[in-house]
Amino acid sequence: MNGNNSAAMAPLPKKKRSNMNLAVSRWTPYRYILPAFMVMALMVFYPLGYGIYLSMTDMSLATFKDPNFIGLGNYAKLLHETAFLRTFGRTIVWTMVNVFFHVTIGLFLAVLLNRKLLGKGIIRVLLIIPWAVPQYIVALTWRGMLNNQFGAINIFLQKIGFSAVPWLTNPSWTFIGAILTNIWLGFPFMMMIALGGLQSIDKEFYEAAEIDGASGVQQFRNITLPLLKPVLAPAIVLGTVWTFNMLNVILIIAGGFGNEKTQILVTEVYRLAFNFYRYGYAAAYSVVIFLILLIFGMTFMKRSQGLEEVR
Repeated sequence: MNGNNSAAMAPLPKKKRSNMNLAVSRWTPYRYILPAFMVMALMVFYPLGYGIYLSMTDMSLATFKDPNFIGLGNYAKLLHETAFLRTFGRTIVWTMVNVFFHVTIGLFLAVLLNRKLLGKGIIRVLLIIPWAVPQYIVALTWRGMLNNQFGAINIFLQKIGFSAVPWLTNPSWTFIGAILTNIWLGFPFMMMIALGGLQSIDKEFYEAAEIDGASGVQQFRNITLPLLKPVLAPAIVLGTVWTFNMLNVILIIAGGFGNEKTQILVTEVYRLAFNFYRYGYAAAYSVVIFLILLIFGMTFMKRSQGLEEVR
């Protein structure tokens, strides 16, 4: 009896224990990431795959139950469509202008807030309000401010001697009004990201630069910007994706799909899918948008070396 117990309690040979530890260390990480992978498969990979398949069919309201597989037919039609090329160009302008001002204004305000400033906490809270308020509310507020007759902006312009601007009746001015609204919405995000990056920079770099006689502009160009690159590069990619796919602002400021000159690619997808029920064609638009943003994100991060660790 005692002999059996002592045999059962005897330690495993060293070789067998090492094999068990190797098996645990090899498969344990996969067990941990399996739930996340299943969620990703259900919420991301399956919709993406189904969208790609849908883009290769002629699914519409008429063929909803039995769509025909047409391969790359939707893509060929889309790339030869003049309206798509115009909308794509407008989307590039929309994205570049918005992201430029998001980064410029956000970085400028972050540099100011990183200095000694009276009431800095209150100013920071006030500046983050546009990002904290829901987009729908902000867009509705700006639409009211852009009203041709009673809007606050036109009233102000008239008081300082300018004529009223047809913000909501002229498509070009409507598009500019949407850009102004989205700039107001987006700069607080870049400001907070840049401010966090600035506060992580060691002040000894600036002290050494001052001793060497470097001006403020030289310090900003040679110290601040390079050390902010790993922080700003992912934020710019994220901001570009958000801006490229910004639906609410365009729809609310433009009052829907009233004029083609105010539309961008994502609003065109919405219009094709839910106004004209051309699901296959709308899916092709969506896949093209996905590929554009994927290529941009990978190229930008690679060229800016935003994923490299700062040394």
